[in-house]
Amino acid sequence: GCGGGILSEALAQRGATVTGIDMGEAPLAVARLHLLESGLDIDYRLSTAEDLANEAAGSYDIVTCLEVLEHVPDPASLVDACAQLVRPGGDVYFATINRNPKSFLFAIVGAEYVLNLLPRGTHEYAKMIQPSELAAHCRAAGLDLRDTRGMEYNPITKRYWMSGDTSVNYLFATQKPVDATT
Repeated sequence: GCGGGILSEALAQRGATVTGIDMGEAPLAVARLHLLESGLDIDYRLSTAEDLANEAAGSYDIVTCLEVLEHVPDPASLVDACAQLVRPGGDVYFATINRNPKSFLFAIVGAEYVLNLLPRGTHEYAKMIQPSELAAHCRAAGLDLRDTRGMEYNPITKRYWMSGDTSVNYLFATQKPVDATT
């Protein structure tokens, strides 16, 4: 879910060889437009992670899956595909939204209806993922959890920061064991 390519471009600017995938043609069109303006070399593809994993298992040093899991019908399948894509010893990063009353209040009511940071209906409470659920998906996919961090946002100062509070937005840093096979 590379969307408009913001992370893909940032990684490419820092010297990474980047493949950005998305299931939507509209976000990829935006990403490709940015690519024309930036002159960077990024391989954007209309694809699912599962399809790419069938083509290129074990091909990547780092895989990021940010703010996508809470939008897909089968998060475990996506976690597994990410694990297949990364080489042994490689890292996979996930970011998603926790499922609890606080996250409902902040991520749906606050971000979508009060602050209008996101279009209404962007998130469905039932699709949000508790850290214990994501940890289970990662273990099942053969990934070792290395770190968990929360992300917070102050709408007054418009400042984001990392924290130990995983009650709303959170990130997982995982790694595929070196002795793992693709």
